[in-house]
Amino acid sequence: MGLFGYLKSLVAKGGHATSAEVAGTATTFVERRHRPRVNACDGTRILVIDDSPTIGLALRKMLGSVGFLTLHAPDAEKGLEIARTERPDLIFLDIVLPGMNGFAALRALRRDPQTREIPVIMMSGNEKATEQFFGTRIGADDFMKKPFSRSEVFSRIEHLLDADLVPCRRQPVKMAATQPTP
Repeated sequence: MGLFGYLKSLVAKGGHATSAEVAGTATTFVERRHRPRVNACDGTRILVIDDSPTIGLALRKMLGSVGFLTLHAPDAEKGLEIARTERPDLIFLDIVLPGMNGFAALRALRRDPQTREIPVIMMSGNEKATEQFFGTRIGADDFMKKPFSRSEVFSRIEHLLDADLVPCRRQPVKMAATQPTP
C-alpha cells in the first residue's frame, strides 16, 4: 500500500492505525525520507551531456540547488571539448545523442589522459539492460534510467564519493592471477 492508500485508510478509520500498519507502510517512507544524504563538497563541477533541454535543465536545477556548479553540452562533441578544457568532477552522459552517441563519447573520454579519471554516469530513456551492461563494460561508473528522481540523482553521486566527498572513479575489481601448482 502506498502512502496515499495508507492515509486514505487512516482517515476512514477515524485517524487510528494499528502498530502493524504503521510499521508496514509509514515507517518505511519516513526512514527513506529522513536518511541523511551525503553530498559532494561545495563547488563540485558537474557536466551534463544531453540533447534534451528538459533533462539538462532539470539536472542543472537539482545540482545547482545544493551548490554544485553545472556545465551543459547538447551533444557529445561539445561535451568532450568542455570535459577537456573545464575538467569537471563528474559527468552525466546521455547515450542517445545527435552525431556521436554516448558510448563513443565514453570511449573517447576513457582514452584521453586528461579525462580518463573523471567519473561518468550514463543515462538513457531506453529500458534495455544491455545498455547498462555495455556502458559499464566500456568504462561507465554508473547507469541511470530516465525519467529519474531527485533522490536517485543524489544517490548515484553519493555512491561515487571518496572520503573527501569528491566524486571518483570506481576501480574495477581485478582478478588475482592463479599460479599453477607444481
